[in-house]
Amino acid sequence: MSPLRVPLLTILVRMALCQYYDYEPYIGSGPSAPNCDPECECPINFPSAMYCDDRNLKRVPIVPSGIMYLYLQNNQIEEIKAGVFDNVTTGLRWLVLDHNQITNAKVAKGTIDKLTGLEKLFFSYNNLTEPVIPPSKHLDELKIMNNKLSKFPSGLLTDKENLTAINLQYNQLTSDAIAGAFKGPKKLLSLDVSHNKLKKLPAGVPSSLEILYADYNDIDSIGAGYLNKLPALQYLRMSHNKLVDGGIPSGAFNVSSLVELDLSFNKLQSIPEINEQLEQLYLQANEINKIDLASFCKITGPLNYSRLKHLRLDANNVTHSNMPHDSANCLRQASDIMFE
Repeated sequence: MSPLRVPLLTILVRMALCQYYDYEPYIGSGPSAPNCDPECECPINFPSAMYCDDRNLKRVPIVPSGIMYLYLQNNQIEEIKAGVFDNVTTGLRWLVLDHNQITNAKVAKGTIDKLTGLEKLFFSYNNLTEPVIPPSKHLDELKIMNNKLSKFPSGLLTDKENLTAINLQYNQLTSDAIAGAFKGPKKLLSLDVSHNKLKKLPAGVPSSLEILYADYNDIDSIGAGYLNKLPALQYLRMSHNKLVDGGIPSGAFNVSSLVELDLSFNKLQSIPEINEQLEQLYLQANEINKIDLASFCKITGPLNYSRLKHLRLDANNVTHSNMPHDSANCLRQASDIMFE
C-alpha cells in the first residue's frame, strides 16, 4: 500500500489506508516538512506521519510535534534515549519498532513510559526479555513477536481496557511467566501465544476473547471447564503440542461458540467430543485409531446433526473404511473429510 509516483489523489488515498492498516515503507514523492529529522521523511501532504524505516538508523531521532504515526522498522536501532518523544507524549498514536536490535536495558526512562495516547505498539523482532508497555489507556493493539520474552509480569495490562489484540508468538514464555498477565483487558478479542514454552493454556484471559492461538507449545492437557469461561471463543488452535486423551476432560470442547478447532499434530488416540455447531475440525497427525459418531452427535434427527464442514483425519490410524455406516446422517454437512 505504499504511495508511489502516481496522481496526488491516489497518494492521499493510499496514505490514509496505510495509516490504519499497515506500515509498509513510504516512497517519497515530495519535500519533507521543515521540522522533520533529516534522516527521515515527513510528507507535507501527510503531516502526521514520520517515515524513518529502512535507513540503517542506530538511534531513534527526536520526533517533532504533530507526529501521530512513527515508522522505525527495519533499522539497526539498539537504544531509545530519553527525550526523543517529549514533543509527542500525548499525540503519538502508532509506534512501529519492528526489526531492530533493542534490549530492555537500552530503553531509557522517559521514552515509551511517557506515551499516554498510544494506540498501537509494534515491537516485534527485537531483543526484549520482558514487555515494554506504555501508560496509554487507549492502547488497542500490542505486538511483541519474535523477541526473547521470558516473563510478562501481572499488572502491566491492568488499565488497558481498550486492548483488543495481543501477539506474543515466538518467545520463551512459560505458563508461570504469563500467570495473571491478561486479566486487565476486558475487550480483548485475539490472543496469540504460539511458539512459546507453555504447559497449559493461559489462565485469567477475559471472557470477551474470540481467538486463541497456542500452537507449538508443550501443552498436554486442558483444564475442565476452561472453555466454559470463554463464551465468545470461536477459534482455538492447539496444534503441535503434547495433548493426550487423558488430558482432555469429558466435554472440554463441547461448547457452542467454537467454529474452528485445531488439535492437529498431538498424541490423541480418539476423537474428543465436540459441539454440533463446530464447522472446522483439524485432527491430522495424531494417533487416532477409531471413529465414534458420539464424538460429533449425541442425537441424530431432522434437527439434530453436526454442522461440521471440514474434518481432517489424515496421518492417523484410520481410513475411510472406519467410518460408521450411519455417519451420513450425523455428518450430513461434511463436504470435506480427509483421510490421506
